[in-house]
Amino acid sequence: MNAFYRPAPWLAFALLLAASPAPAASGPPPGFVLTDNADLAFTSPDGATKLEQYMKDGGDFDVKWQVWARHGEQMTELKPEQGYGAGFRFTSDSQWLVRMQKTGSGEQDLYLYRAEKGAFVSATKKSLSDLAWAYFHSRRDTKKMKLDYHISANLVKGAEDAYRGLGVNWPDNRYLVISLSGEMDKHPKNVAVKGLADWRCRYDLKTGTFDVPAMFAKANAEALEWEIKR
Repeated sequence: MNAFYRPAPWLAFALLLAASPAPAASGPPPGFVLTDNADLAFTSPDGATKLEQYMKDGGDFDVKWQVWARHGEQMTELKPEQGYGAGFRFTSDSQWLVRMQKTGSGEQDLYLYRAEKGAFVSATKKSLSDLAWAYFHSRRDTKKMKLDYHISANLVKGAEDAYRGLGVNWPDNRYLVISLSGEMDKHPKNVAVKGLADWRCRYDLKTGTFDVPAMFAKANAEALEWEIKR
């Protein structure tokens, strides 16, 4: 008897299926329901990508949200999963997407995604808001400021038209303007609220760097001194 033999075709096919990884699921897992809130549905300017937000209510305030980008028959999750729905803005060329993610009362993070092979993927290893705050604290005029609550990073409206409303002539689809705000626990007794209000910087999508255009200097200096007296 030969020590070697060729398995029957059906057996070889069965062995191949057993060794092959299961196809990845396309779409949210069981328990997540598509929201019917029209304010949480977004479509890219070219019409090719639609964002769908799904919620799962586990009870006892255990609520989870997932965002999925639908491109034709393909669906891709825009991570991370969060506890709230989110707002989104595309650049006019549909190549960049910013997620404005509420994280708590008066608090918000930003996430940046870029188009790649028909899907949107994370464009930065850290959140865009973490990078903006790191830049803020790296500066000589701001690094000593400590904020305790209502810490929020916001995308200033206007990315879709290159911020023409600010009176600038920047290249299309090149920059994002980010506004940072927050409040302090410690402040004088005659002050009700003290902190940072609408400090702005600019993020360059081409180079991945931040700067502060001269046009923001005066308002930024005032933002560092923001307070509401009793």
